[in-house]
Amino acid sequence: MTIMQPDLHAHGADDEHVHDVQHARSETGCRHAHDHRLHAAEALARAERICRERGLRLTPIRAKALEALHADHRPVGAYDLADRISPAGGRRLAPISIYRALDFLVEQGFVHRLSSRNAYVACLHGHGADEVVAFLICEVCGGVDEDSSPAMKKAVAAIAQVRQFSPVHQVVEIVGRCEHCRNAST
Repeated sequence: MTIMQPDLHAHGADDEHVHDVQHARSETGCRHAHDHRLHAAEALARAERICRERGLRLTPIRAKALEALHADHRPVGAYDLADRISPAGGRRLAPISIYRALDFLVEQGFVHRLSSRNAYVACLHGHGADEVVAFLICEVCGGVDEDSSPAMKKAVAAIAQVRQFSPVHQVVEIVGRCEHCRNAST
């Protein structure tokens, strides 16, 4: 599998100036961009290994989708993903093909779907698909940090137990400003 280089700051024009200021103040850039740079190759290799161990096929479309998601530290919508991985000068991949690939990647725990953004983000961690995960989504740069902890898992389990609720998908989305963007505005 070819490893794409991370798209460190391909933000819209509205926040381009913000990141110019941020880069001037920080040598490492946003934490989420740094984490993707640091762990993308490892996460891609882990996905390939897990598919082999499970007897699953990481088809070319699935592999390209996963690679493209690892190349960006921000959530990516399915149609944008189709544009990114479709052959240059060729026909755009059918949305159903992209959604099937994304469904597979989510089921295997390689990718997470962010409901609030109707977009997908690559998982850098080796946790199971059924883990309780919190996503810290920066409203300035669009970057996403992922976190999980035994304490959070215990708290969510306690809430579900009190309500006699049986969770299937346990994701917490928190929107705010990442440390980098918050510090850049001061």
